[in-house]
This record gives sequence, C-alpha cells and structure tokens, in this order.
Amino acid sequence: MNYSSQQLSLFTQQVFKKCGMNSDDALQAAAVLIAADLRGIDSHGVARLSGYVRLFEAKRANMNANHKIIHETPSTATVDADEGLGLVVAPKAMEIAIEKAKQVGTGWVAIQNSNHFGIASYHAMKALPHDMIGIAMTNASPLVAPTFSKQRMLGTNPICYAFPTSKHLPIVIDMATSAAANGKLEIAQRTGKSIPNNWVQTKEGNESMNANELSNGGSLLPLGGHKGYGLASIVDILCGVLSGANYGPWVPPFVSFLNPLPNLPGNGIGHFLGAMRIDAFRPAEEFKNNMDNWIDSFKNAARIDENQTVIIPGEPEYFLEMERIKNGIPLNEKVILDLQELAHKFNLSL
Repeated sequence: MNYSSQQLSLFTQQVFKKCGMNSDDALQAAAVLIAADLRGIDSHGVARLSGYVRLFEAKRANMNANHKIIHETPSTATVDADEGLGLVVAPKAMEIAIEKAKQVGTGWVAIQNSNHFGIASYHAMKALPHDMIGIAMTNASPLVAPTFSKQRMLGTNPICYAFPTSKHLPIVIDMATSAAANGKLEIAQRTGKSIPNNWVQTKEGNESMNANELSNGGSLLPLGGHKGYGLASIVDILCGVLSGANYGPWVPPFVSFLNPLPNLPGNGIGHFLGAMRIDAFRPAEEFKNNMDNWIDSFKNAARIDENQTVIIPGEPEYFLEMERIKNGIPLNEKVILDLQELAHKFNLSL
C-alpha cells in the first residue's frame, strides 16, 4: 500500500508531539525520516518510528532536548545533544558547520550524547545549496565484527559525502562501512528472503545467508574485509572518541529492550559533520563545471552491456524520490501494522 509523503509526515509529526516534542523539532525529525523513505532507504524511514517511541518510553531519548555547544573554535564545535534525537540535532549541527564554513572556509561539528540520526545523506546534502561539500557520519551500536574476530565491536557506521554540480544531479555517496546495513537485514526479515553469504557470520564466525543471524548471536561483516573495518574505525573515532560520545562496543543499542553496557566511557551516540566551502579552494563555478565534466566522462564510459547505463552515486535515490513523490511511498505490511499500533496507542489516524 502506498502513502503520500505528506500523509506520513503529518502522522510522524503527531507521534513525536505526543511524546512531548515541540512542533518545530517534530517537523524536522519527520523530514529526515520521510527523506529516507522517498530515497528508497526504507529501513531508516517511518519503519523506525516505533523504535524512537520505545526509546522515549524507556527514558533513553529526550524529546525536549536542549542542544548546546560545549566547545568551540572559529572552524569547529562540539555539541551536547542532551540525549535528544539525532534526527533533530544533526541538521542543527550541520547549520552550525555551514555558518562556520561561510566565515572561515570550513566548518566541523562533533556531537555527543545523541541518538540515531537517520540517513547520513540528509545532513550532508544541506551543504549543497551553499556551494559547499557536505560530510556526515555517525557511529552506531556494535553489530560488526573486526577482521578475524567473531565479537561485535563496531556499528555499521555510515559515511556520506555530497558534492555540488552545475547542470547534473549532485553526487551523493552514502554508504555503510559494513558489507550491508542492518536495515537491509530487517527488510529481508520482513519479506522472508535470504541474504548474500558475505553479509553476516554466525556466532562461531562462519558465513551465513540467514537474515535472522544477528538474533542468533551472529555479527555483520565489514565492507571488503579489513578495508571496511578501517573505514568503520575512522567513523567510530571521529564520531565517538573525538566528540566525547561512546565508541566501539559501548555505543548504546537502538533497540530499547537492550540496556547500554555498564561503565560507559562517553555520552550517548556520536556524529561528525562537516561543510567545506568550495571557493575556499577555487572558484565554485569552475569546480562545478569540472564536476559536470567528471560526470559526463563516467556516463560515457564503455559499458559491459549497451542496455545498461553507467550509474553515478546518488542517481538511483534521486530517480526513486521523483517516482515516490508522484506515486507515493510503498510500505511493507508489517510496517503498516506497526504504524497502526502507534495510531491506536496515541489515538491518531493513519
């Protein structure tokens, strides 16, 4: 069944407001979730809404958070999210980074004491209208085993870069540093499908095609072996160690039925955001024209199959967004039931 983005946004805002969030923050949080559904990242859209509600009910998410800068230089800042949702604090922090970039060329913001922040691309793309390169990343609860290990030590730790262009669509590279995002396993679970055999391993360290393997004590595998392990480590250090948030196995779980580990070394989940003003390096129009030329050269690269088109990062999500804006967002039956339960809980209409 398809729902319009307006329908889902209104419902999502109402749910967040029922949890005590003010109207502006509810609008912002809903915008991040709906952006995920529009871009086809269904695991990070309204399917996560009930998870945020459960975190609130478990007193692990502050829906009326007071975000504040706790350390600052002309080009950097560290923000305490006050246990709020990353859906709200990350866009605000990106605006801080953009303002700093306007003043001194680049802006960098580390965030501690936060919660899940949705899709990284939403935050990175906020830099594009300002002729800036946007960067966004977050650490996450441990589901990924390091190379040669069977213990969960790192999150899926996504990273996104967004590059402006002149005539073409912007290049947006948004990727997990694990072989697959946990959300893809959740989608496979909802649809009853198996997964590729290089996504997860059993608790003994053997590869598996079972989408439920994490529930059996297994772990996700890093993207490309030790290279993905290295990328995930970079994200964890910038988001967790640098910001003063938790890192490695201490990052709090998204699910409310699992408690954070004792003796936490930091505060909450961490994010890291950046904005780089292009004209701090060269004239913006020259850069964007060269970006268009870069894209043209790749689009014209020799094809394996002439019926296939060479894809530029960010294109599939853009075209899916256009299709879903027109025809609505398809929701899995299990997600609809989940939303209907929320509607019943808060006396709302879906």
